[in-house]
Amino acid sequence: MSDSQAGADTQGARSGGSERADGRGNRAAGKAVGSQTLARGLLALELVAAQPQGLAVQDVAQRLGVHRTIAYRILVTLAERHLVVRTSDGRYRAGSGTVTLARGYAAGVREAALPVLRRTADELGATVALIAAEGDEAVAVAVVEPWSVDYHLSYRVGSRHPVGVGAAGLALATLRLPAPGEAPDVTKARDQGYARTFGQVEPGAYGVAVPLRMADPALHMCVNLITSREDVADASVPAMRAVAKEISALG
Repeated sequence: MSDSQAGADTQGARSGGSERADGRGNRAAGKAVGSQTLARGLLALELVAAQPQGLAVQDVAQRLGVHRTIAYRILVTLAERHLVVRTSDGRYRAGSGTVTLARGYAAGVREAALPVLRRTADELGATVALIAAEGDEAVAVAVVEPWSVDYHLSYRVGSRHPVGVGAAGLALATLRLPAPGEAPDVTKARDQGYARTFGQVEPGAYGVAVPLRMADPALHMCVNLITSREDVADASVPAMRAVAKEISALG
């Protein structure tokens, strides 16, 4: 083998080594960029979720320390996964996808709560439900109807209505930070620790709901009693308070 061939081989080896090193460097750089993007996205989600009134793009950019365009792209990506939602005022708030992320944990609470709900429904002779906040809606995740009475109001899993409406909606609203111009019914429910309504969701139905104080403050849930009898609703408050405390301890 000639000196020129040996030189070419040596140069090629060096070049190949350099290329392999560059490849490793590019992969490492790509991972670093990916990790940074993921970290920014998670932080943006945390920032938005922590603000019930939402955040504007510029707010997120300032808190992340990035250009407005980067913050916008992050928020758009999160919105595509329903983790945040852009409302009519241009601000971003937590989306229903955040509830999906929490469902693994919420499912555990649901399963643990079912025996308590069953016992309570039979003791009070009324339908009892576990309600969770999903964005701006209150959604029934567990419903137990009483076996102890022949007549009761039915309610199905998956039923939903706006947060702030009905006993469950008011109870869930009290788990959010007080806001300027808050509805008087929400303030009243927050002050007394429970909500009681009549006919707001179902005509002729009384509702009594108590918010749960979970270990995870981001998980907004309440227990809700539904009955057509005013006397049952009035008498149920102490029992519903006790049930809420018992289920909260399970989480």
